[in-house]
Amino acid sequence: METIYLCIVIFLLCLAVFDLFVGVSNDAVNFLNSAIGAKVAKFRTVLIIASVGVASGAVMSSGMMDVARHGIMQPSQYSFNEVMTIFLAVMVTDVIILDMFNTLGMPTSTTVSLVFELLGGTFILATIKMAGDDSLTYGDLLNTDKALSVIIAIFVSVAVAFVFGSIVQWITRIVFTFNYKKHSRYSIAIFGGISFTALSYFIFIKGIGKSPYLDESVRNWISDNTQYVLIVTFIVSTVIMEIMHLIGANIFKFVVLMGTFGLAMAFAGNDLVNFIGVPLAGLDSYNDYINNANGATPFTFMMTSLSESAQTPSFYLLIAGVVMIVSMATSKKARNVIKTSVDLSRQDEGDEMFGTSRAARSIVRFSQDMNNTVTQHTPRRMAAWIDKRFNKREAELADGAAFDIVRAAVNLVLASMLITIGTNYKLPLSTTYVTFMVAMGSSLADRAWSRESAVFRVTGVISVIGGWFITAGVAFVSCALVCLIMFYGGIIAKVAFIALVVYMLIRSNREYAKKEKETDKSDVFRLMMRTRDAEIVWDLLQKHVGRTQSFMANFAREQFNNIIDGLENEKVKTLRRTKNELKNEKELLQKYRRQELLALKRVPMAIAIERNTWFHLGINSSEQYIYCLNRMLEPIKEHVDNNFNPLPKIYIDEFEPIRATINDLMKQTESMISTSRFENYREVLAQADQCKDELSVVRKRHIDRIQESRDNNNLQVSLVYLNILQESQQLLSNMRHQLRAAKKFMEN
Repeated sequence: METIYLCIVIFLLCLAVFDLFVGVSNDAVNFLNSAIGAKVAKFRTVLIIASVGVASGAVMSSGMMDVARHGIMQPSQYSFNEVMTIFLAVMVTDVIILDMFNTLGMPTSTTVSLVFELLGGTFILATIKMAGDDSLTYGDLLNTDKALSVIIAIFVSVAVAFVFGSIVQWITRIVFTFNYKKHSRYSIAIFGGISFTALSYFIFIKGIGKSPYLDESVRNWISDNTQYVLIVTFIVSTVIMEIMHLIGANIFKFVVLMGTFGLAMAFAGNDLVNFIGVPLAGLDSYNDYINNANGATPFTFMMTSLSESAQTPSFYLLIAGVVMIVSMATSKKARNVIKTSVDLSRQDEGDEMFGTSRAARSIVRFSQDMNNTVTQHTPRRMAAWIDKRFNKREAELADGAAFDIVRAAVNLVLASMLITIGTNYKLPLSTTYVTFMVAMGSSLADRAWSRESAVFRVTGVISVIGGWFITAGVAFVSCALVCLIMFYGGIIAKVAFIALVVYMLIRSNREYAKKEKETDKSDVFRLMMRTRDAEIVWDLLQKHVGRTQSFMANFAREQFNNIIDGLENEKVKTLRRTKNELKNEKELLQKYRRQELLALKRVPMAIAIERNTWFHLGINSSEQYIYCLNRMLEPIKEHVDNNFNPLPKIYIDEFEPIRATINDLMKQTESMISTSRFENYREVLAQADQCKDELSVVRKRHIDRIQESRDNNNLQVSLVYLNILQESQQLLSNMRHQLRAAKKFMEN
C-alpha cells in the first residue's frame, strides 16, 4: 500500500515540473510584456532582470504553500488516503483543464483553476463525510473563512486592478502628456521617487524584509521603523532620480526595468504555489504517514500535521526557481510578446483579435453617453486643456512599440504592487488577470480605445473575464467529479486517471509541435505595423498579399476537387469537412483583408492611390472563390446526404477533361502569384476563356439532355451536375479577376 502512495507522490512531483514549464511559458508574458512591448531594452537584458526576480520570489514563497495545505480544507478532519485523493484529483484535473482550454483557445488562469479545484475536491469529500456523520458541518471540514477570502480576493483584484490602472494612468498622462520628455523636468523625479519607494516597500520591506533568511533582529528593526525607512527612501530616491534625469538618464526605463523585476518576483512568490504547492503538500503528507502512522492505515491516519505552516526546504524552492528561469529563457511562447493583452491595449491601430458582441455594444454605448454627459458639464477651458494633454499625435513610441514607456511603467508598478500585497496576505491572486486588467484600465485611460476599436476591445476584455469564470466553474465541477470517482474507484481509478493524464500530455506536446510547424502570416503583419518606413511597408504588403492570394488559389483548387470527389465517390464526410474548411477560411480571409487594408494606409500615398483598386478587386475575387464553392457544395452535400442517385459515368467522363484543365489553370495562377512572375499571364487568361466557352457548350448540351430525357429518375443528379457546370464557369471568372488584380497590384 505504501508503494502505491509513493508512486502517487512521485507522479505529483513530475506533474509539478511539467506545470512549471508550461505555466511559466504561458505566464512569463505577464511580466515581460511591458518591458519588451515598450522596447525599453534588449530581450536578453529584460530576461536577466526577470530571472533574478523569479529566483528571489521563488526562494521567499514558502508562505504561499499554506494555501494548498490548509487554505481550503481543515486537514485534521481528513485521513491520509482522503488528502492524497484530493491532491491527485487536483493535479489530474488541472492538466485536463489546461489541455482542454488550450485546445479551444480559451483564456484560463493557473491560480483560479488551482483554488477552485481544491475547493471542488474538498467540497465533494466533505459532503460524503457529512452524509456519514450528522455531527459534521462544512465549517468543520472546510476552511470557509480562508476559502471565502481567497475567492473574494480574486474577484476583487480584477475590479481593483482595472480601476486603479485607469485612475493612475489618467493622472500620469495629465502630468507627463504623450510628449513625456518635454514635460518631465521636475515631475519625473517625484514619479520616480514614488515608484521606487512603492516598489521598495513591497519588494524589499514586505518581501525580503520578512524573509526567514534574515536575522530576526533585522526583521524586527524593519518592522518597527517602516515609516521612517519609507520617508528616507522617498527623499533619497527622489533626489537621485532628479540627478539621473539631469545627466540624461531615462527614469521611465529604470522604473520599467525595476517594475519587471518586482512583477517577476511577485509572480514567482505568488504563482509558485500553483505549480508545486499541491505536490509538496502531498510529499509532506506521505512523510508524515511513514514516520508517524505507528501501524495506522491510510484510511484512519488523520493529517493534523498539514494544519501547521509549510516549512518548504530552500532546496525545493531553488530548484523550482531554476526550472522557471530555464523555461522562461528557452520557451518560444515566452518570446511571443504580442499577446492578447498587448493587442487589446496597443496605442496605434492594428488588427482586432475579437469581433463584436451585444454586451460590448451596450457597454460602449453607455460609456459614450456618460462621456457626453460629463463633457457637457465640464468647463470648455478645462476640457480643452485635458484634450491637449492627451494629444496622441505627440506620442513618443519606440520603433515597433505597442505603447510608450510611461504606460509601461504604470502597468508594471501597479501590477507588482497589487500582486505583492496579495502574496503578503497569503492570497493567491491571479497574476494573469491582475496584469491584464491593469493594462486594460491604463489603455482605456490613455484613450487607446477609439470609437472604431472600442467595441472590439471591450469584447476582448469580456471574453477574457468570461474565460476566467468558465475556468472557475469547470475547475470546481471537474475536480469534484474526478475526486468522487477516485474515492469510490480506489487504486484502479487513480491509475486510470494517471494514464489519461500521461496520454493527454503526450498528445498536447505533439499538437503543439505540429502547430509550430504551420506557417503564420501574422509575423509579416506585425512587421508592417511596426516599421515607420513606408517603402518597407509596401514591400512587406506585396509579400503578404501575394501569400494570401496564392494560398486562396491553391485552397480553392483543393476544395473544388474535394467537392467533385465527394460527389463522385459519395463521401458525405469529405463534403462536411469541406464545408467547415470553407467557413474557417472565410473568417481568416476577413481578418487578412483588414490587416492588409491597415497596411495599405501606411504605404506611400501615390502607390496606395494607384494600386488600391487592384487590391480590393483581388481580395473580392478571393472571397468570391468561397461563395462560388459554397454554392457548388450545398446542393451536392444535400444530394449525397439524402442518398440520391450517384453521378452517372457519362457525366464523370464528360467533366473530367474540363476538371483537369481547371486544375492546371489554377496551379499556374497560384504559381504566378506566389513568385510574382507573370510571363504566361496572357496565355492563362486565353486558356481560361477557352475553357469557359467549352463549359458553355457542355452546359447547353446537358440542358438539352435534361429536356429530351423521358426518364425522371436522374433528374436530381442532372440538376446537381448543371450547377457544377455553372459554378465552374464562375470559378474560372474569379480566377481571371484574381490573376489580373494580382498582376496589376504586385508588378513594379
